[in-house]
Amino acid sequence: MNLDLRLPIGLLFTIYGALFVVFGLTSDNAIYARSLGINVNLWWGLVLLVFGMTMLAFSLRSKRQGVPNPSRTDSTSTP
Repeated sequence: MNLDLRLPIGLLFTIYGALFVVFGLTSDNAIYARSLGINVNLWWGLVLLVFGMTMLAFSLRSKRQGVPNPSRTDSTSTP
């Protein structure tokens, strides 16, 4: 099985990050009074978005380069 966990993790964090960014941009600033006026949803959404896009980039890069699967053993290697 050739499952790269970076792809679903990247998709998950990118989707959640985009949702947080949209919510942070469209929400009322009054709800951020408890966080000293810092738009926490916007900033953490950007962090999640960057992390998710990084994971997606690493996943796509590994597919393009054809990184060998470490679970498959080569017949020419010695144990």
